[in-house]
Formats: sequence, structure tokens, C-alpha cells
Amino acid sequence: MAVIASAQTLHVLQPRSVSSPQSGRFPPRFPRAPHVKTSLSFKSTEAPNIRHSLLVRASSTSDFNPDIGEILGEVSVFTASGESVLFKDLWDQKEGVAVVALLRHFGCFCCWELASALKESKATFDSAGVKLIAVGVGTPNKACILAERLPFPMDCLYADPDRKAYDVLGLYYGLSRTLFSPASAKVFSRFESLQKALKNYTLEGTPDDKSGVLQQGGMFVFKGKQLLYAWKDEGTGDHAPLDDIFDACCRVPVA
Repeated sequence: MAVIASAQTLHVLQPRSVSSPQSGRFPPRFPRAPHVKTSLSFKSTEAPNIRHSLLVRASSTSDFNPDIGEILGEVSVFTASGESVLFKDLWDQKEGVAVVALLRHFGCFCCWELASALKESKATFDSAGVKLIAVGVGTPNKACILAERLPFPMDCLYADPDRKAYDVLGLYYGLSRTLFSPASAKVFSRFESLQKALKNYTLEGTPDDKSGVLQQGGMFVFKGKQLLYAWKDEGTGDHAPLDDIFDACCRVPVA
């Protein structure tokens, strides 16, 4: 099943059953998967509920190099204004807490939805002293298109045209993940939030190097150089539940 479509296509799609429980902590968010607890989960009041499927999984840091924060820190990306910057200069590498959201690319309609949700959640992150960092595949001028039309705060947005950070973090890439992953079916439960995010959508944000459209994204939480939470999108639109991101970072004491 292909899930890559234009904004016009989305207006005629008929959603199936839509379930969108609201939370007082977060604005519209992505559906929360049944939770599988790990040693890094900060909610300890719930009993473990272990269920396996292609669409249900826990965040896990065990597959990452213990020095992944150090390695990522040496990767350079670009600000939306075109300046080169290292990851290690984006947040306090000793005690600072950062949410690092890697979008697919700036012309991905699912990424506009994710960026919209992150923008609406930014005040929550700011109040907890958490730095929000969003990275997309493409050049700085493509990042500016998303920033201006969505809109999205440019001081939180970075471009990675060569997908260096994506390679370091081992994010998925390829045609089957992009078009045919069962995990991509999640987008059909978020019809209303997609429509809202795509009000000013344009394909002009798509990278000039079309190989970039096959890149999948992910979500990571760091405290200093320590990786607290890791989510690799299994398919297009398979975004981490924002409540889980909140649990992972906003309950960590910030110096």
C-alpha cells in the first residue's frame, strides 16, 4: 500500500475509524502504541504489558553504541540560514536535555504533520528546559520553505542534505520502507491532523536529490551525551508518540 500522496489527494481520502484521545499535557499527538516497558522508561506505576506486532514496539537504546552521543556530536548540519553547525553545539553536552526529531525530508506531508505537532508542543518542552531540534533531509532553502509556510521556528530547524545524522543513527532507508511498510497505515488514523498541517503544504520542499525521499526518520532524547530514548520510524508516518517523548525527557531533572 502506497502512502505517498499529494496534499490534494488527502482531501478526498476517507478515513476509517478515527480515534484521537486528548491529553491535557500535549496538543494533538500521534497515537500512543500499547506500551512495552524498558529500564529507561520513567513511568513506573503501570504493570508491563508486553504485546508484539509490526506496529507495536518499545523505544530501545540497547542497539546503539554507548558512545552514540559523542559520535553524533561530531556530525555537521546546516541552520535554515545556511550556516554549518555541529550537533554538539546545539545543546549543553553535560546536563542539557534535547529532543532530536529527524524528519524524512522537507517535502514529506507526514513530516509537516510531525513538525506541526512539535511546534504546538514546544512551549511544554521550553517550560521544562528541554531543547527542541528538528532535522530534515534537504538543503537549507528547502528547510526555509517548511519554516515559512507551516510555519515552524527557524531557530529549531536544521538541514542535513547528505543524511549524515541519519546514517550515524542507523535510520531506515529504501523503497519498501517508504511505500510498503505496514507501519505506514498509522497515517490513516490521523486524517484530521494531516489536513490541518497541510493547509499551506507544497511539494517544493522535496529535496533536489530525489534519493532523499526514501529516507525514514526517527526521534531521540539525549541528556548531555547520554541517549535516553530512541525511536526509528518503521515506515512513512510511523512517528514516536509524543507522550512517550514527554515522559522520557520532561521528567528528567534539568540543571
